[in-house]
Amino acid sequence: MRPITRTRFGRTLVAAALSAAVVAGTAGWASGSSQEPVTGAPVGTAAWRADGLPDPERMTPDQVAAYFHGLSPARQRELVRSHPTVVGNLDGVPLALRYAANARTTGGRFAGEGQVLAYDPRGRGQAVLVYGDLARAEHVAVIVPGSDIDAGDLAPLTRKATALRAATNDRTAVVAWAGYTTPVGVGIDAATGDLAEAGAGRLVRFTEGLRAVGAAEPALFCHSYGSVVCGVAAHRLKAKDVVAIASPGMRADDVTALNTTARVWAAKDPTDWIDRVPYVEFAGLGHGSDPAAPEFGARRVPAADAQGHDGYFAPGTSSLRAFAAIAEGDVR
Repeated sequence: MRPITRTRFGRTLVAAALSAAVVAGTAGWASGSSQEPVTGAPVGTAAWRADGLPDPERMTPDQVAAYFHGLSPARQRELVRSHPTVVGNLDGVPLALRYAANARTTGGRFAGEGQVLAYDPRGRGQAVLVYGDLARAEHVAVIVPGSDIDAGDLAPLTRKATALRAATNDRTAVVAWAGYTTPVGVGIDAATGDLAEAGAGRLVRFTEGLRAVGAAEPALFCHSYGSVVCGVAAHRLKAKDVVAIASPGMRADDVTALNTTARVWAAKDPTDWIDRVPYVEFAGLGHGSDPAAPEFGARRVPAADAQGHDGYFAPGTSSLRAFAAIAEGDVR
């Protein structure tokens, strides 16, 4: 029994050391509080079911789209009035109906921002904002954020979205997707994959919903912990491009392991503190290989003039110009 005990003790020490390295190994990492992911059916689903309406948790976005297509305009408007929290958050519902439903539930909270495609008040709050005409745009970009983004603090995300849209001369519809529970700070939640797993399911359903309503296949721009979400979701995503920006890892050894048909890109500037985080994965801690390393196999995005962890979308940077070209399909 003694050798086994020593082995287990050794593994415990390794795990503890790795945890300390991943969470506190650089000045960029900070403490964070543990978060419970918000998942499941939209708020108000119980009342929706009680009215004899089809169970949202049993419907794919394609089935949702077909159901609403079969309703008269008057019945659609009635559901917006009677069940706005479900209509506004159900992937596959026509975009105009979702915008109308969320206008009712948010009460102008996001006035001056993009159109509200989703709003969930549970937990810290989640919101999805759209800049441009998502229904008609030839190109669509979705920005998936990392830590500390929620409905109460969307500013860092919306700045990225508006910068990317401007860089495409307003030709690309850009979605600011704060549609999952992000880590707070960069503590244990950011060093593990639990929130990413929950977020990945929501992101997959969102991209399926875009396809169901006829929107263009998106390019995903996944920043920091958001790239972990995209990595976990990659094999199921309906996307033409996946861009890992300032990534701590995508929970994959290389591009092949992502098992995606999307083109995979990576951007990391030399001043970014994320580069000092250990690219390891052990006992659920850490997120694996560096997507920006040559051996990972991602296409490299120039980012030498981006500054720090959050400067990749700054106007005039080579990284933002490259993101715009990817969003518009101008690079092969």
